[in-house]
Amino acid sequence: MSLRSLAWTHLLACGLVAAGTLILAAASMVFSARAADDTRLPILVELFTSESCSSCPPADRHLAQLDSQVIVLSEHVDYWNQLGWKDRFSSPEFTQRQETYAKEFGLESPYTPQMVIDGAAQFTGGDVRRAIVEIGKASDRQKATIFLQRFGADLRVDAESVPQDADVWLALAYDHASTQVAAGENKGRTLSHVAVVTSLRKIGSVRRGGTFSRHVNLDIALGGVRIVVFLQEPGQGRVVGVQILPARET
Repeated sequence: MSLRSLAWTHLLACGLVAAGTLILAAASMVFSARAADDTRLPILVELFTSESCSSCPPADRHLAQLDSQVIVLSEHVDYWNQLGWKDRFSSPEFTQRQETYAKEFGLESPYTPQMVIDGAAQFTGGDVRRAIVEIGKASDRQKATIFLQRFGADLRVDAESVPQDADVWLALAYDHASTQVAAGENKGRTLSHVAVVTSLRKIGSVRRGGTFSRHVNLDIALGGVRIVVFLQEPGQGRVVGVQILPARET
């Protein structure tokens, strides 16, 4: 077992620290096993959520706690919209992505809040301990190296040391967002989000052991928007590489 996994597993075994502190302490131990820098671990954490779901706000807060440690995306589904509140960030595209995961994981149906780690594990989004375990496992997996560079409205994407055949995905996400909910299960609450996906598209594919290089036109104003590129096995399998340009760099 690697030092990274030992760090996460040790914090889980202690079981005596409050949930939020547990995440931050575990992250600090992981960072001590890596070079001393402020970058996130190359692990993709997706949260399928909805502003119309009363169980989702704790999971949204959980994702915010993880945000500085790993690369996160908040994908708002649309199947809650008919219950009194239309989530302005929701999209049928994210519902379809979640439905594909449901099939891959052998679930009877999608649900919220759902957290997916590197396309390899899924669980209820507010489960802090499970997140720590799965992030520890993911930190041991071989990943492609991805380089991102901005040139005005264009993005250059380069990837190398790709461990498996993969599709290359580009996500644009609002760094932070909040909504005052006026109806539905969360009526009267102000909900806060991080990494709210506004666009997700496939920009290419790459073979195992190969390299990938492409210029992509972003074609939108990018103030307050983070850019995430990830490599995922075809059929929405495991994520084999991920990188981010934080909003402050866009």
